[in-house]
Amino acid sequence: MKKFAKHGWWTCALVALAATANLAHAQGDQEARMRAALASPERSAENKARDAARKPIEVVQFLGLETGMTALDVIAAGGWFTEVLSAAVGPTGKVYAQNPTFFTQREGFIERERQLHQRLGNVEPLHGDIAGIDGQVDVAVTALNVHDLYNNNGEAAALPLLESIHRALKPGGVLGFIDHVGVAGQDNRALHRLEKSVARDLLTKAGFEIEAESDLLANPADDHTKGVNDPSLERRSDQMLIRARKPR
Repeated sequence: MKKFAKHGWWTCALVALAATANLAHAQGDQEARMRAALASPERSAENKARDAARKPIEVVQFLGLETGMTALDVIAAGGWFTEVLSAAVGPTGKVYAQNPTFFTQREGFIERERQLHQRLGNVEPLHGDIAGIDGQVDVAVTALNVHDLYNNNGEAAALPLLESIHRALKPGGVLGFIDHVGVAGQDNRALHRLEKSVARDLLTKAGFEIEAESDLLANPADDHTKGVNDPSLERRSDQMLIRARKPR
């Protein structure tokens, strides 16, 4: 019995080591693929310039997005995150790039979007509300969007968006929530910011469990008294990064 138990322990240890090695290999492959995609000559110089502050590879790793998964870019706009997610999931994965109707009605938007998605090859546009993909998404991201919804129209506007993301996620799926940090006592509507406590409250009300918060996108030099587009910030506002999970 002792000999069997000893062999059983070694077997478990070897299995664990193999799993760790496989995970490290997969992450290495993903990171190499992302670095190549982010450096592509077809990618705009403007988007490349944003990478240093937005840390795309580190954010993807924090959210647990893996090769072959299905991702959702919520209010994708020009597609900076769409391109990041596309590289992260690879050719065996899929990305839904969602944009509200008023975005898609802008002059030239549909054609620019079509060209980007055609180049990436694994992206499907989703115009209007988030619908028709309930329970299909592994990881969703909404970046720098919710502050405007909340500041302009309160919980009545922000909560339905988060609830629709919740429905789109598979049980156990993850939402990466990114936004400009605001503080109490400031005019966060004018500054385009959101208090962390408000973000946590919205996520909880939408049915998420807040699993972790990261300082990857933090900027201690931002004192939260300036608008996020103030030239002195050089597009490096202090940003929250929250990993929120849909319960299984």
